[in-house]
Amino acid sequence: MTSYRVSMDIGGTFTDIVRFDEETGEFSATKASTTPGQLSTGVLSGLESIVGDLTDIDFLVHGTTQGLNAFLERRGVRVLLLATQGVEDVYHIARGPRTRLYDAQYHKPEPLVERKDVVGIAGRFQYDGTELQPLDEAAVRSAAERAKAEGYGAVAVAYLFSYRNASHELRTREIIREVLGADFTVALSHEAAKEWREYERTSSAVIEAYTGPVVRNYLVDLEEKLSDRGVEAPLHIMQSSGGVLTANSARERPLQTLLSGPVGGAIGGEALAKIVGNKNLIGVDMGGTSFDVSLVVDGVPDVSTEATLEGLPMLMSIVNIHTIGAGGGSVAWVEAGGLRVGPRSAGAQPGPACYGRGGTEPTVTDANFILGRVDAKNFAGGQMNLDRDAANAALESVGGELGLSVVQMAEGICNVANSQMAQAIRTITISRGIEPRDFSLVAFGGAGPMHAVFLAKELGIRETVVPRFPGAFSAWGMLQGDIRRDFTEPYYFLDEDVDATDMSRVLREVEATALHSLESEGIPADDRHAEHAVDVRYVGQEYFLTIPLESADEPVREGFLAALGERFAQAYEARYGHSTLGAPLEIVTLRTRVVGRLKGASTYYIGEAESPSFAHETRQVIFDGQQLDTLVTERDELLAGHTFAGPAIVIEATATTVVPPGFEVSVDAHGSLIITNLDIESED
Repeated sequence: MTSYRVSMDIGGTFTDIVRFDEETGEFSATKASTTPGQLSTGVLSGLESIVGDLTDIDFLVHGTTQGLNAFLERRGVRVLLLATQGVEDVYHIARGPRTRLYDAQYHKPEPLVERKDVVGIAGRFQYDGTELQPLDEAAVRSAAERAKAEGYGAVAVAYLFSYRNASHELRTREIIREVLGADFTVALSHEAAKEWREYERTSSAVIEAYTGPVVRNYLVDLEEKLSDRGVEAPLHIMQSSGGVLTANSARERPLQTLLSGPVGGAIGGEALAKIVGNKNLIGVDMGGTSFDVSLVVDGVPDVSTEATLEGLPMLMSIVNIHTIGAGGGSVAWVEAGGLRVGPRSAGAQPGPACYGRGGTEPTVTDANFILGRVDAKNFAGGQMNLDRDAANAALESVGGELGLSVVQMAEGICNVANSQMAQAIRTITISRGIEPRDFSLVAFGGAGPMHAVFLAKELGIRETVVPRFPGAFSAWGMLQGDIRRDFTEPYYFLDEDVDATDMSRVLREVEATALHSLESEGIPADDRHAEHAVDVRYVGQEYFLTIPLESADEPVREGFLAALGERFAQAYEARYGHSTLGAPLEIVTLRTRVVGRLKGASTYYIGEAESPSFAHETRQVIFDGQQLDTLVTERDELLAGHTFAGPAIVIEATATTVVPPGFEVSVDAHGSLIITNLDIESED
């Protein structure tokens, strides 16, 4: 019986679908045009194009950008915020711009809730969770009636010290739902972020309330349409942390899905690190609208405990992804006599001028097309024929302002875009003390392999890896993920005051609760395991580093605090370039992550080359203003062991790889293209 594992990733221009045949062990990938306004239409269109009978789907995972788009486009629901009376202004006071104190262009982030939409509720806890004043239930009920009368779409609740004692927030939700119904969205701060720092915890709850109904409505709509087509497999959703949850759990915790689309590439990078044998990778995902950079360090994705979107903080486990507005659809324009590219994008409609859908502005895709780096007949797997005349006209319209020919304009657009993307890589590496030359660059996304080698050259990176199905790599990565859930427990102590037995007891209690939570995800007990870490900082500091623990019982081992201090000093040295071993430390938070192992898609091997030759043709392609004879081949023609030198272009359904002169390409056993800069010697 045919059985498929399928993943779906929505991008700004295309929706990527990857199918894994559990019987043959083969992967297939396709793209469908993203359908703004009704995203499920594009998802189902792509799904039906690659899976003949949807009832054959055994596992289904989806990366959704619904919540992120609702946030970025400010089209979430109107939120009523309930805060502790007397400190109602925490959310609007926010934080001072300490890192931008002398920035004359600084603008305070625009909050998602207006001050008039904040209600103070009497009731107070002490720092240790002891009740000082009971909850004013009448005030809560009055606020719920207001939300009903004035048409609020959600309520966020953020009370002081609720991470210590959640009883007031839980009772508040009960009252609100008595008035507004069991399905009404109520985001509680201790569930969104069970951590200290009132502003950040409040912001997390507000973002969850603001985007929650949008995410829930989308997931319900998609699940219903899948069910109507006979799909019985439960829908899974990628989390921002890199784990997977069932759609049912994602509806309850929509904040966790905010960056679920881009995260798939980071998880794919983790799986690829094992395949290529390099534990340090920089993943670059260039699609039609954005450029995302992520890291795999020592074999695992670079994960943070907090993130900021447009200046608004969120406390949650999240894969570090740096995003800029640079993609194939990024529009080129002139400002003050200089060429600019992005962040505005032509998107899916009308798209780049060469799509022939009415676009008239020049884009990065138009530039690559004019330079001969894009195949007009095989673009996006042959789903569209590109219009050269339209691309020429678009480039001429802006090039004329700068006195540039069409070819000069095309190379200028690519150079500006490459410079912006290289700077994005520096932001997530060099600015954090990480040397990009110690990493390999992994290129994916529909446009990533077209630009990655140029980025590697600018950054001094010797090796670039283009995996199989690069245009759908994020979707492929989603098939490699496991069920994951993250739990936090505030735990404030100076190192000299820590009771190791108590710390171990707390960790074991959280571990038991966390492991039990995977039962609702359908994970057998034997496939569950827990990982622990602790947030540590020097006394007097505001921020911390998260230090892994070996187990929940490690604190009771002899010499634990000394070992923890050494680990912290090593991490601090790596992050900041110095440390003070032996200085007093402060324990801040205990963290537990539980993982439920899913049946992953197996590794695929391609055939061995029997001879060094392979089918190809020669075409004129422009590099540095010169037309050069360039090797052009189909990805399917390449087998393990094949090698060739640039200039070269490799065409496939989901992407195009461009290899400039001075680089050599080899094909490994898994079908990855390993592109090496011949001017940089290996350190091996």
